[in-house]
Amino acid sequence: MRLATFNLLHGRSLSDGEVHAERVAASVADLDADILALQEVDRAQPRSKHLDLTAIAAEALGAPTHRFAAAVVGTPGETWQPWRSDDDNEHPLYGIALVSRWPVRQWQVTQLPAALVRSPVYVPDRGFIMLKDEPRVLIAAVIDSPAGPVTVASTHLSFVPGWNVRQLRAAVRALRALPAPRVLLGDLNMPSGPVRAFTGWRPLARLPTYPSTAPRAQLDHVLADPRGRRALGEVVEVRTPRAGISDHRPLVVHIRQPGL
Repeated sequence: MRLATFNLLHGRSLSDGEVHAERVAASVADLDADILALQEVDRAQPRSKHLDLTAIAAEALGAPTHRFAAAVVGTPGETWQPWRSDDDNEHPLYGIALVSRWPVRQWQVTQLPAALVRSPVYVPDRGFIMLKDEPRVLIAAVIDSPAGPVTVASTHLSFVPGWNVRQLRAAVRALRALPAPRVLLGDLNMPSGPVRAFTGWRPLARLPTYPSTAPRAQLDHVLADPRGRRALGEVVEVRTPRAGISDHRPLVVHIRQPGL
């Protein structure tokens, strides 16, 4: 079982700042993931040529099952409002996604508490600016893997220190309602030490993922709940391949499942 998490930066290439479906597809196909968690995902956004990035990723992996979970309507850094309902789906959306080559028994989407304060964020060509944090969301699926059901989730936590910890704890509580073994993937906006300390979950990979040109920090994680950890299997390979898009590198974890 190959698990991967990838912050797409809405599919933008760092070489020319453009978004092309072919580049997104090629970057995702190279991961060869059975289950892929995506963050900073656009749908029907002008900046990404109105593409459905989740659908492009699913097609690139030959994955018949996928779901996008919107966090906001509009464009982060510009004009947006929290996503409220399916009635918003005709507008530009931004959020996270989960893609699976295997069937899904159950989906669960959980809204995470949003930061109430602005925080300084570094933006290329603009320096540090004060940004209001957008709402955050967790999407989880109980997946029928060849070795049995496994709960896998994707999230993208706040860049505001402290608030991301609160969101992480809320995500773990939500996942405990779903069957073990459980895996949480995503851009958690904090290093692995605090992640493990605040959850008790085990990191399955310890490699830097940010920035993509010369990674120095691990913001992207694959975590396993120790409850049911043995049923998940053994990690046999970890990699952070170069991609043609994004300021993050994808994180890929290959697990040998029991009995396979």
